[in-house]
Amino acid sequence: MKYDVNLELENRVEEYSFGAVAKQANGAAWVKSGNTVILATVVIDETEIVKDDFLPLTVQYIEKSYASGKIPGGFFKRETKPSDFETLTSRIVDRSLRPLFPKGFGHPTQITIMVFSADKESDLQILALNAASAALYISDIDINTSVCAVRAAKIEGALVLNPTLSQLKNSTLDLYLSGTKNDLLMIEMRSLGGEHVEISDAFIDPMLDPSMATAFIPSHVSNAIPEEELIEILQKTQEALFTCNTKYEETFTPYKKETSKIEYKAHSINEEMVNYVREIHMPDIKAAMNQMAKSERSTALRQLRKKILLVEEHWDELELKDAIEKVKKEQVRGQILNERVRADGRSLTEIRPISISTNVLPSAHASCLFTRGQTQALVILTMGGAKDGQMFENLTDDGTQNENFMVHYNFPGFSVGEASPIMGTKRRELGHGNLAKRALEPIVELSGQTIRLVSEILESNGSSSMATVCGGYMALKAADIETSDTIAGIAMGMVSEGDKYAILSDIMGLEDHDGDLDFKVTGSKDGITAMQMDIKLGGISLEVLKEALYQAKEGRAHIIDIMLEAEEKIEFNDGVLPSTDFFHIDPSFIGDIIGQAGKTIREIIEKFEVAIDIDKKDGKVKVTGKNKTGVSGARKHIESIVSTPKAAKIKYEIGQVYEGVVKKIVEFGAFIELPDGTDGLLHVSKMKVDKASDAFKEGDKLTVEILEFKGNKISLGIA
Repeated sequence: MKYDVNLELENRVEEYSFGAVAKQANGAAWVKSGNTVILATVVIDETEIVKDDFLPLTVQYIEKSYASGKIPGGFFKRETKPSDFETLTSRIVDRSLRPLFPKGFGHPTQITIMVFSADKESDLQILALNAASAALYISDIDINTSVCAVRAAKIEGALVLNPTLSQLKNSTLDLYLSGTKNDLLMIEMRSLGGEHVEISDAFIDPMLDPSMATAFIPSHVSNAIPEEELIEILQKTQEALFTCNTKYEETFTPYKKETSKIEYKAHSINEEMVNYVREIHMPDIKAAMNQMAKSERSTALRQLRKKILLVEEHWDELELKDAIEKVKKEQVRGQILNERVRADGRSLTEIRPISISTNVLPSAHASCLFTRGQTQALVILTMGGAKDGQMFENLTDDGTQNENFMVHYNFPGFSVGEASPIMGTKRRELGHGNLAKRALEPIVELSGQTIRLVSEILESNGSSSMATVCGGYMALKAADIETSDTIAGIAMGMVSEGDKYAILSDIMGLEDHDGDLDFKVTGSKDGITAMQMDIKLGGISLEVLKEALYQAKEGRAHIIDIMLEAEEKIEFNDGVLPSTDFFHIDPSFIGDIIGQAGKTIREIIEKFEVAIDIDKKDGKVKVTGKNKTGVSGARKHIESIVSTPKAAKIKYEIGQVYEGVVKKIVEFGAFIELPDGTDGLLHVSKMKVDKASDAFKEGDKLTVEILEFKGNKISLGIA
């Protein structure tokens, strides 16, 4: 392959070839970085134009197993439905490129990104967006601005831009930004748990179920990023975006195709109707705005249209709908900018009323019904063992991995008053669940557990994803799970006209629809654990972003105070809630707890209905059961064994004679307990009977002689 462009960028090299493959697409870019090769194509349907005020753009990021020398696992040996990573990457590219399209562009457009070769260090999400942006930039669509992505990591306190995947594993920050030379368009951020210190030698007794033994996972902290530090990092990453996009536009311009003559949507507002609505029906518009639920507001506006059409029968209903929408949007934005009052009467920083009810589902392990204004999330928590995790394998992984902390978000139509059937998981649902997972995962220590949070959105009027974060945290506490911090989420918005702007805390659906910014921030009172930002007006300055971050911090603190108050009132579902306990014992007692051939530990497991994991080296014990009573009983039983004084160990030698007690009779002989508690085997061949049970019964005393040692086992004879 001959490459037209070779670019040395921050921490990587990208090579581009234009026009060599996929020549029938409107634009195509073949990109190589390291051993990773990606093809991005752009195709538009010029025969069709969508008249609605919507850009019919579809982005598909597709990974091929052969790219890393693998054959798809499972029954079907070809790629089927997209993985979560593919879906989330498609969503990132879509959100970054959608703002570039000219106003009125209504042709169905397909962007396809295919990974043909992948190495273990390349950031596929960065390369996917860069390749797609290059294909779009050199296409015959009237787009003259490039977009690129930068990922920032924090490794041992130092900022690293565009880290390799190995470097990212040791980072406490994962910040993904996309933007043009001058503007940020999208931000995805999460704090990470930091470096993990592995603990080896987890004890697995071969007599027990191996799935019950797990290594102990070390504790970690949330590593929430303070706002001041995040602003500094954003400044440096924006410099990298400027440099990268400048190089792209300079080097890609010679390869741009001639712009084709594309029909744009002729979308004009009937000013006669607009003026009529303003002058005659402004009270009706304000009344509709006061209907905060989306369904109620839509009904009020629809009734207004019918009312006007009874008088103005010759008017077109679609034109009237656009006119009413324009007046409504003007009123929403003007009231915020000029009066500093929102449609529901709140101030710019005011949070809607919050109510929290925990463990409302008696048969679930834990649950929380979180309500904020007209947004309501029912979050349910289920606990499982290590093997209950979701198995997955990324293209750059050496093998399969388990996801042991899951957040699943569901958004049924009835939550916004829509009569729509519940189908498969949509991209938006997957993205919102992923945001909540990134927000909460840094504060949870799994310790061999699997935790699944499911958020069922029962009502939505703005930021159900942030309600999921708050409800998810409360569900964790309702399950008596230890967390390193208290986490809440808040959605921020903005309205701007010229030099005037207003930042809104806890936006509702109306403000999201008619505003210029959708900015979700999660974290503690001290810092941010996750963030997602989509900008609708083409970009945002760092000064405005800084103001929004600090306003979000105040809002989070208010919500956290309410959550902490509710946390004190939690009543656990003790009858169904699994319990886990950790404690230490003297490692020298592990043999006593296990018992001969695992007899003692099996008895404890069966009696108290628990699972027991023991670290042979450090004496760490983990007891997990269906309820606290069983776990507490098992711990007390183990501690009673440990607290029993042990006889001093005797140094046995061949030929010595001791008095022992028959501890257990088996088919091939009898186990004899010697004076210090050590067991020896008296084989049936050393007796004058065919069966040991013919000569002894358990508890009998007899004199035995040490015959030989076989490893750690002692062979006995009758003295």
